[in-house]
Amino acid sequence: MDDPLWPRVSDWILGPAGTGTRVDLIGVPSSVASITPSNARAAPTAFRAALAGYSPFDGDRSVDLTSVDIRDHGDLDLDDTSMVESQARIEHDVRHLRPLGLPVFVGGDNAITRPLVKAVADRLDTIGVITVDAHHDVRVLDDGPRNGTPIRGLIDDGLPGDNIVQIGIHSFANSAAYRAYCDERGITVVTMAEVAERGTDAAVEAATYRLGHVDAVYVDFDVDVLDRAYAPACPGARPGGMTPRQLGDLAAALGRHPKVIAADIVEVDPDRDHDGLTIHAMVHTFLSFVSGIAQRGASV
Repeated sequence: MDDPLWPRVSDWILGPAGTGTRVDLIGVPSSVASITPSNARAAPTAFRAALAGYSPFDGDRSVDLTSVDIRDHGDLDLDDTSMVESQARIEHDVRHLRPLGLPVFVGGDNAITRPLVKAVADRLDTIGVITVDAHHDVRVLDDGPRNGTPIRGLIDDGLPGDNIVQIGIHSFANSAAYRAYCDERGITVVTMAEVAERGTDAAVEAATYRLGHVDAVYVDFDVDVLDRAYAPACPGARPGGMTPRQLGDLAAALGRHPKVIAADIVEVDPDRDHDGLTIHAMVHTFLSFVSGIAQRGASV
């Protein structure tokens, strides 16, 4: 039924520009670097298809998202047969797209985070990175820049460890050696247990306080931070993770923060999904983040 009083997110994205902050939606269909074979490169298409089932009104926060000026740039044109070449192309193409408003990149696997941070950052020593993730993503780079390596890769590229905060790190999803690597480099780790005990607002407050010295913040939403019950399409999801509401609340709080200049949402393989469960969680995260942006009140 076509109800003019019940607009859809898909219509809003295709409609006239809003009057508030500009958000640029960009698909990054790359999963050649996945450690576990994945068709996450198909996620941007599945994500856009799911948008028609949602309203651009955040009833929890009484926020009308249509105030945001959102523009869909489609997907980057990636061959995606070589992880090294794909990442170089991602960085090049996103630099070519600039100037952007506040870009939200829909992946794709988590390997895209490294070139995206480099593409949007003026200098790596002045940008902070918040990962909302079950994993540290600091595996060794011996097998190339894979989806388990973006944070180590960025540190090798010059991102200081104390410019990184990781929220939602799970038990039994990382090794002691990689936690030690994070500790040695000054990465701030907020475990899933701490999020559950202190709440999402406190986790964001702690993260942004820790990054008070940076000029801007990039947020990486790895959907495998969710409990596996909610994320069957994330190969890395494990029991004990976040609920979609917790992830949405985190996304909204991060969207409100004035230093946040870009984000990605990654690690969903539509071929593994059940009844669109994970894709819908991905959409909910995106809309919650945009709801936070809409509450800023000033244009980017």
